[in-house]
Amino acid sequence: MKTVDLFSGCGGLSLGFQNAGFEILAAFDKWEPAVRAYRDNFDHPIYDTDLGSNEGLEFVKSLKPQMIIGGPPCQDFSSAGKRDETLGRADLTIAYAKIVVASKPEWFVMENVERITKSRILQEALQIFKEAGYGISYQVLDASYCGVPQARKRFFLVGHKDSPDNFLNPYFTQNQSNKPMTLFDYFGNSLGIEHYYRHPRSYARRGIFSIHEPSPTIRGVNRPIPKGYSKHTGDPVAICDGVRPLTTKERSLIQTFPKNFVFNGCKTDVEQIIGNAVPVKLGEFVANCINAYISDKKQDRNIVVGQLELAL
Repeated sequence: MKTVDLFSGCGGLSLGFQNAGFEILAAFDKWEPAVRAYRDNFDHPIYDTDLGSNEGLEFVKSLKPQMIIGGPPCQDFSSAGKRDETLGRADLTIAYAKIVVASKPEWFVMENVERITKSRILQEALQIFKEAGYGISYQVLDASYCGVPQARKRFFLVGHKDSPDNFLNPYFTQNQSNKPMTLFDYFGNSLGIEHYYRHPRSYARRGIFSIHEPSPTIRGVNRPIPKGYSKHTGDPVAICDGVRPLTTKERSLIQTFPKNFVFNGCKTDVEQIIGNAVPVKLGEFVANCINAYISDKKQDRNIVVGQLELAL
């Protein structure tokens, strides 16, 4: 399926969908370090284009995509940001919706932080999609149940022209694992550590984690252990010689980027790029749910999850 990735970042969502068999025609972003990282890792083009402009809309429309995927900037919704929809970046969610409606793809996928579910902007976007005739499914997914060794919650909204609302929700439910994936499940002992430091947002929170649990959310900062760090009541061990922060490469691997994925640029930019990315395996999980739905629909199958039967 011919797909375009909007607000692509370094390409986590693109790579996940590509791995699931989707053809990525092109990607769009406006942050130069992310554009450079994307360009270093994919053969198809990425365009440094303002998607909030009419020119950007017309450019995407001219590609005639069958599917549009993407994650409009989430800082104004994020718990790490100011949580203020009036700052302007949230408007790009509406720009995304308008591009989808103007381009008329059969499918679209919009990804964002969990907190967008409480926003006015989401309700406005949903109205735009519904008025354009899309059936809508949306769900907050915990990446650790979707093949990623990280407890990262992300919102996914999937639209399809010829489906009822909630059409994909049973697939989201059925395809998740029964338990969260830990770092040990994913890496075994290859990291060479049992515990590691992840700088907390405040010292009221723990800072030390075990490889036998999912990683906390990979953020856009990666700080060293501060001198005099005091053991938090939630820390499984105290600071010792065997405890260290994760490396930049390890953080990218926890985001399920492959080992050969290239991140060039200054450390600050690279850490931010990695922290902003959609985990590759999470994107692949969503893409495979869509593939399963398409396959079942072609064969007129019904899917039953719990007490819910979805007639296709």
